[in-house]
Amino acid sequence: MKIGVLALQGAFIEHIKKLRELGVEAVEVRLPEDLDGLDGLIIPGGESTTIGKLAVQYGLVEPLRRFAQRKPTWGTCAGMIFLAKDIGNDRQPLLGLMDVTVNRNAFGRQIDSFEADLSIAGLGDEPFHAVFIRAPVVTDVHDGVEVLARLEDGRIVAVREGHLLATAFHPELTNDRRLHEYFVDLIRHNKAENG
Repeated sequence: MKIGVLALQGAFIEHIKKLRELGVEAVEVRLPEDLDGLDGLIIPGGESTTIGKLAVQYGLVEPLRRFAQRKPTWGTCAGMIFLAKDIGNDRQPLLGLMDVTVNRNAFGRQIDSFEADLSIAGLGDEPFHAVFIRAPVVTDVHDGVEVLARLEDGRIVAVREGHLLATAFHPELTNDRRLHEYFVDLIRHNKAENG
């Protein structure tokens, strides 16, 4: 199994480290040809407008969209924004694949970052300690989108739509590997179904 991590900006090194801890081959993706031969892709946190602009500059938007239409792709924080179909009035490049509406910077500035223990569907009973940094939230989900986690106030912070996964927080910044394991299992299941 070979997983790519979009390495234009943001927390890509931490995702690569987590995947390698699981014994998975992980590579940095910067150009369209870097997607060749990958079984899955992580779009990391960072600054979503910057990631979008760089993806346009490097000719990556369409190749990323084509890849994520058929292979497991996981967006964390800014990656969640990049995967969404709707982010309100903001005009920035999006892959537009997940049928969700996302509110960017829903919690304010960097100073308003926080941590929370979440119950995440599919990860067992033990709470997942999530780190939120200038995080988005999902404000609306449509048919086919499964809500995996909410904050105590009900706001949606993790979703799955088929082979697409999105989290508003940064699982790569914790010692908990369960979400990365969940994504690896999603890839295995997708490979078994589609060869």
